Amino acid sequence: MATSLQPVDALTPGQNLEAYIQTVSSIAVLSIDQEKALAERLYFEDDLEAARQLVMSHLRFVVHIAKSYSGYGLPQADLIQEGNIGLMKAVRRFNPEMGVRLVSFAVHWIKAEMHEFILRNWRIVKVATTKSQRKLFFNLRSSKKRLAWLNQAETKAVAQDLGVDPSVVQEMESRMAGQDTPFDGIMDDEDNSYQAPAYYLEDQAADPSLILEDADWTQDSTSRLQEALDELDERSQDILKSRWLNEEGKATLHELAAKYHVSAERIRQLEKNALKKLKGVLVA
Repeated sequence: MATSLQPVDALTPGQNLEAYIQTVSSIAVLSIDQEKALAERLYFEDDLEAARQLVMSHLRFVVHIAKSYSGYGLPQADLIQEGNIGLMKAVRRFNPEMGVRLVSFAVHWIKAEMHEFILRNWRIVKVATTKSQRKLFFNLRSSKKRLAWLNQAETKAVAQDLGVDPSVVQEMESRMAGQDTPFDGIMDDEDNSYQAPAYYLEDQAADPSLILEDADWTQDSTSRLQEALDELDERSQDILKSRWLNEEGKATLHELAAKYHVSAERIRQLEKNALKKLKGVLVA
């Protein structure tokens, strides 16, 4: 099978990230039978079109994983791109006879590529990130007479020479003294090894596959609810939205009665009938 596998022509998380996310979110999720059939075509027949469909249907899954690593100061588009590489590697290696879903198998490959990218690009201590900070960094280095930390009098003197606040000098000195933290920590120091990035790099709060399922369920439920509301007349829609879907507060029966010039009991009956119709459409 070919070593290069492009998920879709020109569909990459470039400058317009939101458009990319919307596009991949609109791609239909495969059923178990559809996924198995495509995986068997790829595994036994080297069908690249089947591989393309498998990759495309799981691009949204990569986006969900990338969001869990948003706190590392790295572009989300780059994380997604690296995750897509992991997804394609997983698709190439997926064996449909193992009896697991592709999403469960691919999560490890996707995270592995993202972790490698983070390790290549992430530094805990950024000494100087702005032009003024870089200027202060070099001036402070030339002003220091020794390697030890400045005392209060020295800090005040340096700050006066450089024309900045003493707190700025203290912050920059702290950055200059900082060191990168090894990813795996100090192996012979069990008490402090938990502080290493390897300990907290991966989000253990929830299974990404479950997060994806919840997101799909929420999107489907919202869509079905809107379709059900569209089946009701305008007054019934307004009553339900005012009573149950208004984020600013639930309207009372008497408020709606005054609005439509009917009794509160009539509003209650209309609400009850509308909820009954809504339920019938949703469970159909």
